[in-house]
Amino acid sequence: MGENKRAVLFAARSQNALHRLLDTLPVFAGDDRVHRCFTLVPGSEFSADALRALERAGGRVLPWAEAVGRTFALILAASPKGDLQALHGPRVLLPHGAGFNKSVPGEGTEDSASGLDPAHLLLPDGTPLATRCLLSHPGQIARLAPAGPAVTARATVVGDPLLERFLESQDHRDRYRAALGTGARTLVVLFSTWGPESLIGRRPGLPAELAAALPHDEYQLALVLHPNERARRGTLDLDEYLEPARRAGLVLPAAHEEWASVAVAADVLITDHGSAALYPAALDRPLLGAYDGGRELLPGTPMAGLLAHVPRLAPDLPGAQAASLVAAALRDHRPGSSRALTEPAFAEQGQALDRLRETVYDLLDLAPPAHPVLPRLLPDPAPAPLAPAAFAVRVEDDGGVLRVLRHPAHLVPPAPAHHVAAEVGTAHRRFTRGAGLLHRRAGGHPGAPTEPADEWTLRILADHPGGRRSAAVVVSATHCLLRPRSGPLLSLRITPHGAERRAPVVDPVPVLSAVHAALLDGEAVTRLRLVCAVGTYAVEVRTARATAAEAATAV
Repeated sequence: MGENKRAVLFAARSQNALHRLLDTLPVFAGDDRVHRCFTLVPGSEFSADALRALERAGGRVLPWAEAVGRTFALILAASPKGDLQALHGPRVLLPHGAGFNKSVPGEGTEDSASGLDPAHLLLPDGTPLATRCLLSHPGQIARLAPAGPAVTARATVVGDPLLERFLESQDHRDRYRAALGTGARTLVVLFSTWGPESLIGRRPGLPAELAAALPHDEYQLALVLHPNERARRGTLDLDEYLEPARRAGLVLPAAHEEWASVAVAADVLITDHGSAALYPAALDRPLLGAYDGGRELLPGTPMAGLLAHVPRLAPDLPGAQAASLVAAALRDHRPGSSRALTEPAFAEQGQALDRLRETVYDLLDLAPPAHPVLPRLLPDPAPAPLAPAAFAVRVEDDGGVLRVLRHPAHLVPPAPAHHVAAEVGTAHRRFTRGAGLLHRRAGGHPGAPTEPADEWTLRILADHPGGRRSAAVVVSATHCLLRPRSGPLLSLRITPHGAERRAPVVDPVPVLSAVHAALLDGEAVTRLRLVCAVGTYAVEVRTARATAAEAATAV
């Protein structure tokens, strides 16, 4: 390596620590004088997942045995744990979360914050482990006092690089919601840390309970899960545990970056004592606390302060009541209140990468690049799972407007259903056998034989005898065909209602449920006009006997 080159080692002990180190990369962007390499610090039960994350990052990975045999111009780590003293070069410690809120029982000093524990910040001879301890807020310097004045003297407040990405990406919120297919729905994001006191450790049924209780057309649900919990459970076990909620549409974003995009897109947060929720709270999202107390959360920390001042989701609260608290959190939120609660965690907002670059380039004895350092925008999240293929549907008359409330049929709905609506060819037979509305989308099964809608609806009703059923075809977002058991094939035209003439079109399937319910209530079959509310939008639907051309629509 040339004499002007500087080797910088990113030393990661866990997947979460690696992600925090990756957030610092923009400070070195465009600088060919810096040679970046990574190593896995041994000793963590989550090291296998950290190694896979290192490989995904695409950086040059040095085996630990090679790393300890070399000298580096700078060593960056986001955890003081492990055998960091074996590495040679100036060591810089960054936080691996926001606020130093938790103590991990059985590790280091009792009741000491993970990341600030003197047992890890001091070497056996009493000298500091790190050349610099980088902090996100001046209030954290006093919390270093138990480690002694030598450690405190090496503390530097630079802010939080991950928060910079949140701040920079907040204008992309609509883009992230479009990627998730959120639409006008309220996005509720659960935040769970890892360990026995975590949200899913204590309330494992909450994701499925909320998925059952929140009307599908009004709410979307996501779960942000700590990387350590993913590693502890393993992919298969996690998938099986979350399968009912995932089949209901639960979004489970990836542990690196994507979770942050979903958090930016959120409307309301439900969080335990993990620090991840502090980031969207700094964007002023409403919160509900779901931490039931224990040994891990330290008093006087940012998360303790936040949880003390937000509404609480009590344990064992039925899903329907939990859903009402979500609505209340949105309704009662005071602008600026969540952001104010995060002020003890974050300083240097908008300047953190500049402060970080000044610090590390001083240690490298290099002049920083002339170009400005820019936080990297968060990526678009992956699309949400497909909507359930079968819904338990309740239709309520709200002053002449038929309000459609749909809940996943495979979960226990909060109230008795009017009927089940099931997609033929996609839903399980146990739901199609008892469905009142059997539907499919024209062209929805590419490669399958087609038949005219008139014949398909007759055949489906014949295949499902008994009961007052309807069979329907979604031709487009504004046109459907529906045949009640005892009536002709009807053509349905859907338009926005009243002042919402320019509103986005809604999913026509719940509109079909409204028409099916109206027909069962004795409404005129061929000349029906009604207003239907789906989520936050109202549409008008008119029925007429299908023309010969409409009846011939290929299904």
